[in-house]
Amino acid sequence: MSLSPEPALRFVGGRLALDFANMVPARGELSWDQLIAFLQSAHIITAERGGELLALSRSDPQSAESLLRKAQRLASALRMAFEALLHRHRIVSEWVAPVNEILRVTEGHDELVPGDRDWKIEFVAREGGLEWLLAAVARSAAEMIAEGPRARLGLCANPRCGLFFYDASRTRRRRWCSMTVCGNRSKVAAFARRQASTHRAKS
Repeated sequence: MSLSPEPALRFVGGRLALDFANMVPARGELSWDQLIAFLQSAHIITAERGGELLALSRSDPQSAESLLRKAQRLASALRMAFEALLHRHRIVSEWVAPVNEILRVTEGHDELVPGDRDWKIEFVAREGGLEWLLAAVARSAAEMIAEGPRARLGLCANPRCGLFFYDASRTRRRRWCSMTVCGNRSKVAAFARRQASTHRAKS
């Protein structure tokens, strides 16, 4: 049994850690299905592995709950760290602790493995626990936090959106998480306001 990505899952951050932080609402709870959908959509696990992990919540609920708690803690810490980066504030050690916790228990190495048509790099964990599933997210977060004030982090200008993104544009003037979603909505709303204003001026 594989899990189809949820329609609301949007990979617009430009960095894995940002997409992970974006997935978890600021004051919401992360579900096991959401976590597996993210890992599958991010190509951290295959659809087959996703099906196995979904079943784990029934066959070994304690292990699933333990990983889910770590994932929730990691996402919450990343949101606070990224908010601090955005506003050029200091990142405190308690936000970094969940990142280091995952990095510490996921010692291993990258290895070239055959893909469908060519080779790909895959992380091979030294230990067989579930924490390695979050290793790529933790590594991505560590790289961004290490950038400090140089990190080209942005927050969508749509106040009802709140998604983080990495501004890789040449001018560093990106405003929207996605031009096709929030950017177009803003343009349509601005056009409607101008039309209404013109109509009022004529009447």
